[in-house]
Amino acid sequence: MAAPAGGLQWEDDPVAVPELTPEELLTTTRSVRKRLDLDRPVAPELIEECLRIALQAPSGSNRQGWHWIVVTDPELRAGIAGYYRKGATAYLAAGGASAAGYEGERAATQARVSDSARYLAENMHRVPVLLIPCLEGDVTQIPPQVQAGFWGSLLPAVWSFMLAARLRGLGTAWTSLHLGYSREVAELLGIPPGYSQGALIPVAHTIGTTFRPAAREPLETVLHHDRW
Repeated sequence: MAAPAGGLQWEDDPVAVPELTPEELLTTTRSVRKRLDLDRPVAPELIEECLRIALQAPSGSNRQGWHWIVVTDPELRAGIAGYYRKGATAYLAAGGASAAGYEGERAATQARVSDSARYLAENMHRVPVLLIPCLEGDVTQIPPQVQAGFWGSLLPAVWSFMLAARLRGLGTAWTSLHLGYSREVAELLGIPPGYSQGALIPVAHTIGTTFRPAAREPLETVLHHDRW
C-alpha cells in the first residue's frame, strides 16, 4: 500500500497525518503510551512498509543480521505482555521512572512518565501489534568491548522503523523490560538459539496525530568541547 501523492492519508484511514519536515519528524517522534488506540487494528501493509524502510539502516560490516517478529495473535500478545508486566512491576517498584530527586517541572514530567509507563504495562496485551527486533548472535557471549557494535547493528534500524511509523500515523514506544524473561519469550515465539532480542515495540494508531517536542535539559549542560 503506497501513500497518496501530496500527503499521508490511507484508503482505510479518514484522518490525514500532518506532513512533517525532517526536523519536525525527529523532534516529535515521542514514546506513545496513553495515546495508543488500543481498539483499532493496524493494517499489515503499514507495518511492512515501515520495516522495508528500517532495512535501509546501517549495520556492522553490512551483515544485516536482523530479524523482525510481528506479533498480532491475541494469545501470544497476552503471553508477551505478562512477562513485560512482571519486569515493569519490579522496575517501577524499585523507583524506575520515579520523580524522586527531581524538582519543579522536571518532577512533574517524571511523574507523568511513571504514570504512563504503568498504564502501558497494564495494557500491553491490548496493543494490536507488538514488534520484537532480533539480531543474529547470543548477546551473553559477546565481549564487552564489542557490545556497542553489536547493538549498533540493530538499534538504528529500530529507530528508523519508529520514524516511519510516525509518518503513517502510528505510535510506538521503545521498551525492553521483557528482556528479563527473554528465554521465556523466545520459547513462546520459537526464537532459535543464537539470536538476541533487542526491544519490544508496541505499535498502534495514535489518538490524535499532533505531538510536540519534549522539554529537554539545555545543550550547554551536556556539551563538552575537546575535554570533559
